[in-house]
Amino acid sequence: MPKTVDEVAEAMFNMVKDAAGQKKLKAMDLTKAMNELFAGEVDKKLCKDAIRKLVESGRCVYTYFGGSYIEIPHREAAAND
Repeated sequence: MPKTVDEVAEAMFNMVKDAAGQKKLKAMDLTKAMNELFAGEVDKKLCKDAIRKLVESGRCVYTYFGGSYIEIPHREAAAND
């Protein structure tokens, strides 16, 4: 049974959250991981849509350090005032 964008987005979010502070993940890393996790029930378009959903909702952001990465938004020190 094919997975939904919401299911894939949630799995990606958990993966990004678990990797926070340890490893930066690229979109392709997430796509490959979802293919393994869901045993080929997802395709590139579904993964791309899931990433878009995470970024548009603000749960994840794109960062750039010599390459594009997907991360949990950082809380700025000034935002805690």
